[in-house]
Amino acid sequence: MRKGELTRAAILDVAITLASRDGLEGLTIGLLAEKMNMSKSGVFAHFGSREDLQIEVVKLYHRQFEQEVFYPSIKEARGLPRLEAMFGRWIRQVTIEIASGCIYISGAVEYDDRPGEIREQLVSMVRTWQDALHRCTVQAIEAGHLRADTDAEQLVYEMYGLILGLHHDARFLKKAGSVERAQKGFDRLIDSYRDPASLPTAKKSSQTNQKIAAKTSARSIQ
Repeated sequence: MRKGELTRAAILDVAITLASRDGLEGLTIGLLAEKMNMSKSGVFAHFGSREDLQIEVVKLYHRQFEQEVFYPSIKEARGLPRLEAMFGRWIRQVTIEIASGCIYISGAVEYDDRPGEIREQLVSMVRTWQDALHRCTVQAIEAGHLRADTDAEQLVYEMYGLILGLHHDARFLKKAGSVERAQKGFDRLIDSYRDPASLPTAKKSSQTNQKIAAKTSARSIQ
């Protein structure tokens, strides 16, 4: 990378940390310039406007989310093992962000009724993730891991609810055991849709996920 590209990447690294902590609206050129020991004009040289900077932060967050959650998960076997991996890594990502904040969640609060490019970017990225979860759920149905009458859209909706509940209780209420509760909720949800023929394999997978959740919780929630 050339010097200009390295500087731009360094600015974005600091910007995503500030946006996670203060929200996208809390991200200002002045604050970023101060953190980078640069002039405001120096920051503007890499981003045409504050909105352009915010959009680039959202895109970077999405790429990081894919690298940490989506791409490792699709290496798992197609169907329920992949869906469980996606949810397990999603929980792990949320626990990492408890101290800083999730841009998807904070962005939904900031831009729920504010039209514009930033909102469109956030909506597009969240829908991309929901579509991936839905597709994986449909594959689990087709593989016979979940019952044929499983409502894939409803299952994804409830998975999202578990993550939002985890973020609220762990970050806002500082409740211990929130990670384990989210994992138990997911296991119960999957059991309600599971094809009885897949139960032996599923039980082993569920126990593995609970152990991961317990270890993650102990490290990140005090």
